[in-house]
Amino acid sequence: MCRHLAYLGPEVPIGEIIMEPQHGLYRQSWAPRRQRYGTVNADGFGIGWYAPGDPTPARYRRGGPLWGDPSAADLARVVRTGALLAAVRDATEGSADAEAASAPFAAGPWLFSHNGAVKGWPGVVGPLAAGLPAAELLSLEARCDSALVWALVLHRLRAGDELGQALADTVTDVAALSPASRLNLLLTDGDTVTATAWGDTLWYLAEPGRRTVVASEPYDDDPHWTEVPDRTLLAATRDDVLLTPLKEPCL
Repeated sequence: MCRHLAYLGPEVPIGEIIMEPQHGLYRQSWAPRRQRYGTVNADGFGIGWYAPGDPTPARYRRGGPLWGDPSAADLARVVRTGALLAAVRDATEGSADAEAASAPFAAGPWLFSHNGAVKGWPGVVGPLAAGLPAAELLSLEARCDSALVWALVLHRLRAGDELGQALADTVTDVAALSPASRLNLLLTDGDTVTATAWGDTLWYLAEPGRRTVVASEPYDDDPHWTEVPDRTLLAATRDDVLLTPLKEPCL
């Protein structure tokens, strides 16, 4: 379900990251190589990026396939950035909202994506949402599992949690209520990238001091791509990547 990617590095055209690589996110929208669930990611896409000197990211999202949007190709050719998060979507059964449900979700300096599915959706909404204030539930951008997972993460971020703690605690809470869920989460503030591998593939490519790419799958055949073990939290900057095992929830 879905493919996503985050990049930190020198300013380059967006297309150099998601359009031009032989097996980039553009191609992954119809021919992913390592996707375990689903085969075509044509239910929407989104690109979020940071402009120099502006901590609030911009977004471009649509409800159709990435390959069918000529405006995305133009944008990717001319817009340059040193930090982005992009995703292509294969919708979870029982979810809708097209563009509104397409990652990245955004608030303040953060961009977020969920690759996976909350098992039992939408029947598990009540227990998952029990700890959220009513105002936050009413402000959900879409009626899909990823939007609710984002609300849970955002609630923790606004309470002061660091990015890694917000993701780890959210994954543990959701998995405790819905153990078969797949919860590969991806979060960035433009300076760091934090991600979880929980039920689906996650890889990273690191060139310390230059660039770091975190993705559902490699966008080329560079031998330096490294697979992240399942049940792992990844925290990355342009200089370093740290992997920390995640504990299984107490059921």
